[in-house]
Amino acid sequence: MISPTKLETPLDEKTIRKLKIGGRVLLSGIVYTARDQAHSRLVDELEKAKRENRQPDLPFSLKGQVIYYVGPAPSRPGMIIGPAGPTTSCRMDPYTPILLERGLKATIGKGRRGKDVIEAMKKYKAVYFVAVGGAAVLISKKIRRAEIVAYEDLGPEAIYRLDVEEFPLFVANDIYGNDLFDEAISKYRKVT
Repeated sequence: MISPTKLETPLDEKTIRKLKIGGRVLLSGIVYTARDQAHSRLVDELEKAKRENRQPDLPFSLKGQVIYYVGPAPSRPGMIIGPAGPTTSCRMDPYTPILLERGLKATIGKGRRGKDVIEAMKKYKAVYFVAVGGAAVLISKKIRRAEIVAYEDLGPEAIYRLDVEEFPLFVANDIYGNDLFDEAISKYRKVT
């Protein structure tokens, strides 16, 4: 079995050009969390700034960043964060292309992405990683630090800055438009 690729955030195009669907990744560095409501606020600010011809006031720079679709559960005493399993990614599809256009290089979640997002990943050279669903407690052990950086009123859906170490992921969509889900279905149909 091929060893996983070790990556450090922030990501750049040179690094993600080497990633192919099905590849295993161990991601370390800073990752931001965001779900539906936080995405809506980020995109609203980007659109408002564009209308007003000004720089957007975002809680973090999107350039080279990774967003993890998660709403962590409350932490127990002595824990950095509670269970932090991935959220279904397609719920963020309406917002993802504009974030990719602004420099976001990767997203993490579970499930398939829509065609518009896959095309945006090709155009803006970004990737989509999947984390294993059902492993929320194990995933949370790869988080070294967690702090809320924006939208605290959203509770667990606030934007957190996570410092992760060797966070285990798979490449589901690469910058070439390849889709791990389509490939797996195709292989399955050939076998049956």
